Amino acid sequence: MQFLGRVGAVLLGLSLILAMCLPAGAADPITIGVLGPMSFTQGEGHWNGATMAADEINQAGGVKVGNVMRPIKLIKIDTNEFLSIPDATNAVEMAVSRYKVDFLIGGFRTEAVQVMQDIAMDAKKIFIGCGAAHPALCTRVTKDYDRYKYWFRLTPINSSYLGKVDFILLGTVGAIMKAQLGLDKIKVAVVAEKAAWADPIVRAAQKVLPGKMGMEVVGVWRPSPVAKDCTAELAAIQRSGAHIAFTTFSSSVGLTFAKQLGELKVPAAPVGINVEAQKTGFWSATGGKGEYTVTINTFARVKITDKTIPFYDKYLKTFKEAPNYTAGTYDAVYILRDSIEKAGTIDSAKLVPFVEKTDMIGTSGRVVFDKSHDVKWGPGFVTGLGTQWQGDQNLCIWPYKWHGITYEGTVPYKLPPWVVEHWKKK
Repeated sequence: MQFLGRVGAVLLGLSLILAMCLPAGAADPITIGVLGPMSFTQGEGHWNGATMAADEINQAGGVKVGNVMRPIKLIKIDTNEFLSIPDATNAVEMAVSRYKVDFLIGGFRTEAVQVMQDIAMDAKKIFIGCGAAHPALCTRVTKDYDRYKYWFRLTPINSSYLGKVDFILLGTVGAIMKAQLGLDKIKVAVVAEKAAWADPIVRAAQKVLPGKMGMEVVGVWRPSPVAKDCTAELAAIQRSGAHIAFTTFSSSVGLTFAKQLGELKVPAAPVGINVEAQKTGFWSATGGKGEYTVTINTFARVKITDKTIPFYDKYLKTFKEAPNYTAGTYDAVYILRDSIEKAGTIDSAKLVPFVEKTDMIGTSGRVVFDKSHDVKWGPGFVTGLGTQWQGDQNLCIWPYKWHGITYEGTVPYKLPPWVVEHWKKK
């Protein structure tokens, strides 16, 4: 009965929705399954980004496959992967076997995406990941190319690269604290949700901070990704004497942590990854207590490329929400469109070489895939951003003169005033 109930729930959660009304007599649509936890902001980003792209492409006439213009049809797949990997598995299996999707995009939690990835590979369907960060998803391609060649990661940059940007942001804030507060050595609390994707960042932090950055790690805390209360962790962090809380959050715990840190005025500046802080609603959800939160981001209203601000503004106007990184499905749909038109087919096996040759100016940077089908990171490619809540605006604070890169619209970082007050007394 439990199994039947789960299947029933997945059936209800798996709904076919046209990206736009298809005209009578239209050619057979190209079907794209959009995978994500649709009850959460990450899944909403998956769906919204894909919908925007599909609408634009369909309004322009569709995708040219050989001599035929074909519309795109999106299939919304609620994977429920935050709460149940079996639900995610069942949903993707139905998308492939019952709805016979041509392609898959999205996916969020690494633990679930690994299983979904195998289902897509068995079906020989191109799957462009737009959520899961663990490097292992792409190392599978290099270890067993024939099986995993259909997998590509577009967003986010992988955990190792995220860690590098993390450390850059951490080093920047640490240097500012030293200069402004006269601190000799920065003490850091490492706080990461208990999830596989965060493990490489935690391990790296424990080595890099004391070994290369001259910082002291005063402790590691691993709350649940969906924790509703972080007061115990915050109290321990305050007792530890940490100057910075180095965060790694992709789920709702990021909202809890940021709000309670601000309410309690814990004198540790929050810096790192906090996906909840990428949302426009973060300000109101924290009652303004999340101010000064710094997070790695993919989108902000700065000129990364000529496409970024138009995309950002349209997304915000359409959905009343700023795009988070899972909205990178927008570029994923365009990558599929471009590859299909070059290849003249929707056959995934024939399309793989064309997707591999992607070199596209997207909304978050220049998109090129490496040999493991991972998006390239660094100057001239996708860099990522650092953003900080200043007042009720989430503003870009990084890159700033990084390898010559400063995106138009970047502003200086600000220390939380209660952190300044606390540590200046010392």
